Amino acid sequence: MKYKFFGMIFFVGYLLSFSLSAFAQRSILIWSDDFTGAANIAPDPAKWGYDIGVGSDGWGNQELEYYTSRTQNAFLDGAGHLVIKASKETYTGNDGITRGYTSARLLTKGKFETTYGKIEARMKIPYGQGIWPAFWMLGADIDQPQVGWPKCGEIDIMENIGREPFTVHGTLHGPGYSGGNGLSSSYSLPNNQRFSDDFHLYAVEWDVRVMQFYVDGILYKTISTVDLPAGSSWVFHHPFFLILNVAVGGGWPGNPDLSTIFPQVMMVDYVRVYANDKKPTNRR
Repeated sequence: MKYKFFGMIFFVGYLLSFSLSAFAQRSILIWSDDFTGAANIAPDPAKWGYDIGVGSDGWGNQELEYYTSRTQNAFLDGAGHLVIKASKETYTGNDGITRGYTSARLLTKGKFETTYGKIEARMKIPYGQGIWPAFWMLGADIDQPQVGWPKCGEIDIMENIGREPFTVHGTLHGPGYSGGNGLSSSYSLPNNQRFSDDFHLYAVEWDVRVMQFYVDGILYKTISTVDLPAGSSWVFHHPFFLILNVAVGGGWPGNPDLSTIFPQVMMVDYVRVYANDKKPTNRR
């Protein structure tokens, strides 16, 4: 019996690998932004909106920044990059709330959503204690009654906390596996190279029952329905939107200290979304 069992595991793994390889061969580009444009202008408003303010409890993470839509915090550099800048400054928003840091959180909510596919971004991330850059996705039904987070699902394609300059994380969050219990893995560069020293390509390949996480084309984690905690559900069968942001502080990275240098910037060379021609997508 055990020989049959292990043979079945091998066969299932082979099918998953073959499926994703076939996906890569059939994928088509359905959405992208190469951030071309004059220096110091805002990113394309037809593609990107903004979360503004401090959210609830620092966006649920005890973050310290005030997210703005100003070109001081998110702008094109004129050389084909989006720049998200986190600054140390006293800022008071229209809501009367004052914070000691500003940054930006861009999202495609209401503009572009996708179900399944390959989602990637080439970026040069910032560094430093308390700095928290991320490229991620949220379920488009997050604002619906009786859904919210984590029922909507969250796909963290890349997160980094500044005190770990050599390591990035990929994580799935859903009901029963959220927060510190998310389904997660990490990838580190060899020879103590810092991710902030150069551009790297971060990607996820999302299929019906499996997610595969990549850095620079290297597969470092596969998560599928078999990895779910008992009694929990796979909530990745519906449209998600994209998010790019740089947070300051929070329960996971901790707060900036005297070693943290400001401003810090995340440079994004491009974001691209590919769809398997056999799978659905949702475009606005």
